[in-house]
Amino acid sequence: MWNGLQNRGWWPVLALSVGLTVPEQVRAQPVVAVMTASPVSGADTAWVLISAALVLAMIVPGLALFYGGLVRSKNVLGTIMQSFVVLCVVSLLWVLGGYSLAFGPDVKGVIGGLDWVGLRGVGLTPHATYGPTIPHQAFMVFQLMFAAITPALITGAFAERMKFSALLMFSALWSLLVYCPITHWLWGGGWLAGLGALDFAGGAVVHISSGISALVCALVLGARQGYGTDYMAPHNLPMVLLGTGLLWFGWFGFNAGSALGANETAVGAFVATHTAAVTSALSWMAIEWRHRGAPTVLGIASGTVAGLAMVTPGAGYISPFSAFLIGFVAGGLSYAAIMSKGRLGYDDSLDVFGIHGVAGVMGVLLTGVLASQAVNAGGTDGLLLGNAAFFGAQALTVVVVGLFCAIGTFIILKLVDRLVGLRVPPEEERMGLDISQHNERAYS
Repeated sequence: MWNGLQNRGWWPVLALSVGLTVPEQVRAQPVVAVMTASPVSGADTAWVLISAALVLAMIVPGLALFYGGLVRSKNVLGTIMQSFVVLCVVSLLWVLGGYSLAFGPDVKGVIGGLDWVGLRGVGLTPHATYGPTIPHQAFMVFQLMFAAITPALITGAFAERMKFSALLMFSALWSLLVYCPITHWLWGGGWLAGLGALDFAGGAVVHISSGISALVCALVLGARQGYGTDYMAPHNLPMVLLGTGLLWFGWFGFNAGSALGANETAVGAFVATHTAAVTSALSWMAIEWRHRGAPTVLGIASGTVAGLAMVTPGAGYISPFSAFLIGFVAGGLSYAAIMSKGRLGYDDSLDVFGIHGVAGVMGVLLTGVLASQAVNAGGTDGLLLGNAAFFGAQALTVVVVGLFCAIGTFIILKLVDRLVGLRVPPEEERMGLDISQHNERAYS
């Protein structure tokens, strides 16, 4: 037994426990021989997994309830169903090939290779680029939630009028052909990242892409029947507020989780996220109060989401005061964009472009102005600190991502329309999507 313990490196420990003298050269060896530090950080891994779950809560039930409350009662189940099914479809595609296209080994700065199709090679050891202290699969599943929420956001633009079969086809194609390339350009080592563009948690990848695509969807599908004449107010404002609270709660995982660790950057992003949200909510409320004579629940909820969206691209690179400025701008700018929708004549049912598109564009640009290496040494200084080149890269990102999404979304919509048709027939639209598409009623 003693010889066995010697062979296992335990005899110096036993000797020390009974007061025996161990030679110096032997005493220094066993710990090095049998204890090797794991590169995986338990704290970082736990935070990223929790953050992934928080982003999931943003989609279901957060976005599902938020959008469901905003539509008329005859469409609430159909709208909630869209968030659920987009989550399921995109998740499966992400595992099968989307993740490889977005984050796989770079192919000329444009797209990821097919090396990781079916998550082959995406294991439990860290990847040097995608979270050196967390398992590669933890990073993958965190990014999966971003891939799922982005097309789910778009559904608000064509709420109450798209066929369910068209939704399935559109979300699958858009995820692979639009979302994955943009993600690679900015987060997967692609050409925009090579030019120095920064997008901490998805101002361009999530909000510009969904907002611009939503505008194209609204224009291509056309307005709902009765738009501008029928009463189309939200049917359940308490549901909207509940969804807003869940979005806000999950957004801490969305932004602070993008630090990929339980660290100082996550704390800064958390504080910036909350500061921008509350400032934007109050900014929207004050403007609406003065403009329309009363502060509304829908207004303060919309203002909160606008602030959360606008701070997203810079959350890990800006100070709390900069987040305050972003929130102040977000409330007023998104309110003005939504008020102008009626004059411009397009029917973006749930104001995806007015909130996410506008906030995403301005957030990416303001990151180019307000970013500071004093906040995050891994970032860069913005225009206020003399870095005009970085602001130029951010402006280029806005233009390129916007154009790519507009063209790509238009082509996909035309293809889907040709294959299965985009809109439900007029009589089914009047009946409501709950009955016509799912044979269910939300309320008896």
